[in-house]
Amino acid sequence: MEKRKPRVLFPFTEAGMGHIMPLRSIADTFEKKYGDKVEVVRSQFFTETGNPKLKAVEEKMCEFVKDQNKSGFVGKFSTFAMAFFGTKLDTWACLRVLVPGSKELGVKHMDELDPDIVITTHWATNYYAKSSTKNIKTVVYCPDAHINPLFAYESDLTLISMVDGYEQALKKQKKRFNKDNLKLVPFCIRPEAFDVPTDKKQNRRDLGLDENKFTIVVADGGYGIGRMKAVCEEIIKRDLPVTLIPVCGKNEKLHSHFLSLPVGPNISFKPLGFTDQMLRYIASADLFCGKSGNIIAEPTFFGVPSIITKHATEIERIIANNYVKRAKCAINIFKPKKIVNKIEEFLNDRTELDKMSQNALAIHNHYGAEKSVDLIFDMLCEKYPELRV
Repeated sequence: MEKRKPRVLFPFTEAGMGHIMPLRSIADTFEKKYGDKVEVVRSQFFTETGNPKLKAVEEKMCEFVKDQNKSGFVGKFSTFAMAFFGTKLDTWACLRVLVPGSKELGVKHMDELDPDIVITTHWATNYYAKSSTKNIKTVVYCPDAHINPLFAYESDLTLISMVDGYEQALKKQKKRFNKDNLKLVPFCIRPEAFDVPTDKKQNRRDLGLDENKFTIVVADGGYGIGRMKAVCEEIIKRDLPVTLIPVCGKNEKLHSHFLSLPVGPNISFKPLGFTDQMLRYIASADLFCGKSGNIIAEPTFFGVPSIITKHATEIERIIANNYVKRAKCAINIFKPKKIVNKIEEFLNDRTELDKMSQNALAIHNHYGAEKSVDLIFDMLCEKYPELRV
């Protein structure tokens, strides 16, 4: 009987697009580079079995993310609780108390998938793999700016892209991390980002936009919950001479609301729902506005400055600090009228905006999943040295 190829599992978890997009980047790059040597398995982990308890876990995680974005108290309390209770208690509570009995089902499904190695961007699937009686190797890519307790749960290799988060983990979490099991890697942006033209005017022509008009993309994550509605309505009220593109994601109610709004003669208004052209629209923009999160990496990649309009959690505040204080390609403004005041400043004088754009482009090379993929493959080769042939 022919020996099976090592099975590399990528379990996707719906808990905001900030987990899905980096994992897709790693999976696509790994399959392209090493897919002939291994079996790549993409799993919709919580829904593919049809088990209502596993499905409920993902649904509750999605609802919790939405609640964090709706309520500042919920967002701040959740990150405080993570820090207070610590890694093991947090993970136990989330996956045993959230949906009783689901922890055993998660481990059972992980065993059914029978992976040799699990690569994940979500703490839950790492927990299931490490709770298995099988010898499953795990790699966790933390898409955030620091490693919170849920991401600090045991894994064979942890990857992170933010320098401050990497240094903080080595200094403050010495019992858990060292330079062998924690690696600093470029941000795992979607591979298709490298295929998007950098010429704003070309992108605008291709998207049917006015190529000479100041273009603003507004987005509040995959669920469209934040200050987007108030910001867009203020821009429309002032009838600014801009192309305004709010991307509502899965928030169909907000998208319908925007489609019903009358606009003045100076504004080109193009509300979008969930779109597979998001990268093109971002690359066409002069300015990105939206809540903090891993989405800020995408405008930064294209040299587009950001106004960060909200921090839903302490995690998002730390992410914002990376772009505001370290990269200097974003600014925090939380009140809609002040946000639009700043946009009017940019319309009249681009000096600050252009400097932020230059700062963003200065870190353009710190993107891509290839280094992460090579580290994962090297670890897999420790168990299967024949893969190097």
